[in-house]
Amino acid sequence: MPLMPKRVKYRKSQRGRVKGNAQRGNTVCFGDWGLQALEPAWLSAANIEAGRISCSKFVRGEGKLYIRVFPHKSITSIPLETRMGKGKGEPDFWAAVIRPGQIIYEVAGLPKEAAMECFHRVAHKMPFKCRMIGRRQTF
Repeated sequence: MPLMPKRVKYRKSQRGRVKGNAQRGNTVCFGDWGLQALEPAWLSAANIEAGRISCSKFVRGEGKLYIRVFPHKSITSIPLETRMGKGKGEPDFWAAVIRPGQIIYEVAGLPKEAAMECFHRVAHKMPFKCRMIGRRQTF
């Protein structure tokens, strides 16, 4: 199941820079526990899928998994041993732009120890440092 947009206005996007912390998507909203990014990075669709598979295998029937990111950005590359010029390369993969503080996955219906073990497995598949945080209690 490749994660990619159904249609985009422009096939090729510029790389840009990831500046600042996450202003939105930085609190646990849907589940009880969340995996939060601590560094800026591009998270490829393959990495998102690998984390989803490892988490869903651990959760099985007792909890629910929420994915809070989607790869909207196309990353292009030129074939190896190609001379300069000849334009921008073709889209190679799709990625989500991750800022520090953004929640990537959420889990509901699991105790704290099980959620820690689940996110520990998922964190190994991420290309940046992350931590587990809990839902903030609202009164």
